[in-house]
Amino acid sequence: MARSVWKGPFVDGYLLKKADKARASSRNEIVKIWSRRSTILPQFVGLTFGVYNGQKFIPVLVNENMIGHKFGEFAPTRTFHGHAADKKAKRK
Repeated sequence: MARSVWKGPFVDGYLLKKADKARASSRNEIVKIWSRRSTILPQFVGLTFGVYNGQKFIPVLVNENMIGHKFGEFAPTRTFHGHAADKKAKRK
């Protein structure tokens, strides 16, 4: 279900502060975040975020095409190893 237009995009407050601090320091360091639910804003373009997937931080370099999406979309939480029945097909 989509968020109401009048509310605007959701972004955690600490995320904006961390992004401003990273933008101010010219070093290209990874900003570690836990907020997978936050929307990517135009201010984040060019920054690298480490999005936590429950096990480790996945580096996500934000570009213009990602604006409006959520951070969690770019850091998968599950690893697909194939179906159990596919082992017979792979042997041939």
